[in-house]
Amino acid sequence: MRGPNEIDFWRGFALLTIFINHVPGIIFERFTSRNFMLGDSAEMFVFLAGFSLRFVVGSSEKRAPMRDVTFRLLGRALQIYAAQILITMLALAILAAASLFLSQPALLDWHNASPVFLEPIETHIGLVLLTHQLGYFNILPLYVVLMTAAPLFAFLDRISPWLLLAVSAAVWMATLVTGYNLPTWPIEGTWFFNPLGWQFIFVCGFLLARKDGPGGLARRHVHWIRIAVLPFVILGVVSAWHGYSPSPGSVPAPKLVFLFNKTFDSPARVLQFLCVVAVVHGLWARLPGWFAPVSEYFAKLGRNSLEVFCVCSVLSLCGQIAAYVYGGGILKDTLVLSIGIVIMGLSAWLTEWRARSRASSSQV
Repeated sequence: MRGPNEIDFWRGFALLTIFINHVPGIIFERFTSRNFMLGDSAEMFVFLAGFSLRFVVGSSEKRAPMRDVTFRLLGRALQIYAAQILITMLALAILAAASLFLSQPALLDWHNASPVFLEPIETHIGLVLLTHQLGYFNILPLYVVLMTAAPLFAFLDRISPWLLLAVSAAVWMATLVTGYNLPTWPIEGTWFFNPLGWQFIFVCGFLLARKDGPGGLARRHVHWIRIAVLPFVILGVVSAWHGYSPSPGSVPAPKLVFLFNKTFDSPARVLQFLCVVAVVHGLWARLPGWFAPVSEYFAKLGRNSLEVFCVCSVLSLCGQIAAYVYGGGILKDTLVLSIGIVIMGLSAWLTEWRARSRASSSQV
């Protein structure tokens, strides 16, 4: 297994933040990154996924064959799809069991789950097609689309990274201007995470991981970039801390360009997040020695991000139910957080133990 590194560290940090933010009302929620940024851990997770894509595709000096890259990325998309189906089924079973054994029928209406129980034939088709998604279980469908489109990103990147950036930005802006989103079915609506909007920050991560092109340009001027963007970082922190968000009636058309919209990942969220990336880049390497155990914990979560995310999603739902039934408070919230930290760490350890065992068996 690879050792701790900056990408895995921040990805693990994002996973723990997602777990906390997915238990609404928990006292520790007020200390997570979304209280200090216009965006939240979702931007961090998608950006780092794009950054990690570079290691699959290869650098401009050492590129993997395009056929191998395509099969590997489509295989990853299929793996993520299977994970989405699994955790969705687990979430539905948990809601049904809690409703039955705790005599809480209202739980069947949580997170867009009621159509599964009221219209099971159509809704199960929608679950398989990813056109019906449960609340708090709707980010992996975005990843399935992004990974399916990743071979196209890799192909455009090989032609020119600047061409990829231009195409991605054009699709993003066209989506913001038109307001187009993928439809849901059988319940009429749209995706919570619009892939046409969120692909831009994914592509930004992919391009910034490159040694030349936009990534190389940013690295050569990172000192001056940090100075230039610091006021925007501070402005975003102040806005997030005070809960400021422009109302739709106070901004000109096209409104999605000016709103802090999460579904379309509006420019204010993306740009302030990229400014934060510029400021914190390299911070991991300067962390003090006493922080090493925490750093290693986050890196372990990040190395096994899909498995830990699945566990994190199911745990957060259990935390929501516990808070609904038994209430909150500092002691109960601390217990929920502690259980989450332990089980997420254990799931990462088990994933790596299984990988080591399989590697050892193959050498015998």
